Amino acid sequence: MSHKVHPKSFRIRNIEDWSSRGYYQKNLPQYLEEDFEIRKFLTEKLKKMGIEKIEIERFPKKTNILIYSARPGLIIGRGGEGIEKVKKELIKMISKKSFITEGVGIEIKEVKNPWVSAALSVDWATQQLERRVRHKRVIKQGIEKITSNKEVLGARIELSGRLNGVEIARREWSQKGRLPRQTIRADIDYHRGFARCSYGAIGVKVWIYKGDKFN
Repeated sequence: MSHKVHPKSFRIRNIEDWSSRGYYQKNLPQYLEEDFEIRKFLTEKLKKMGIEKIEIERFPKKTNILIYSARPGLIIGRGGEGIEKVKKELIKMISKKSFITEGVGIEIKEVKNPWVSAALSVDWATQQLERRVRHKRVIKQGIEKITSNKEVLGARIELSGRLNGVEIARREWSQKGRLPRQTIRADIDYHRGFARCSYGAIGVKVWIYKGDKFN
């Protein structure tokens, strides 16, 4: 029986870092719960704006939120109106939950190539499936677009569920190039998501191998 481990948690403190980091001290349970609430709020609020990941850095008197997006202009808005509106709603949500926070700062970072990001590739695949594109076409197009980049050495896309609305659920996948998942120094970007189709949920998983990292 094989034991499956999340690729990121397998590599934390070697080539990966925590998504939440900084000054937690005695208030760890409250701050950790707040981190989950912040991520949940922002992912729902900025759902169609190409969000790759959200990192939270805590300092003694400030909380800095880093949002990595392929479409930063949509989030920031004209003259910074969009980001200020999101910030006000976020602070209002945090104050309702009565969590401990003093200052909140939001920083937007651009993801230049979305096809090198597993999270953004999953977003593309789920949108295609929800538009009723055939699953085999989604897998084939996704693999070709990801592996066409020079920094990508291998990729794998896996779909599972009632593919094309058939009665019995199944799993289909395709892989191109190398994908050494047992090696800790291998830089593998991984993400999973769900496509909410009329006949049920389709699970989507993407692995992208970008070479090895040495400390």
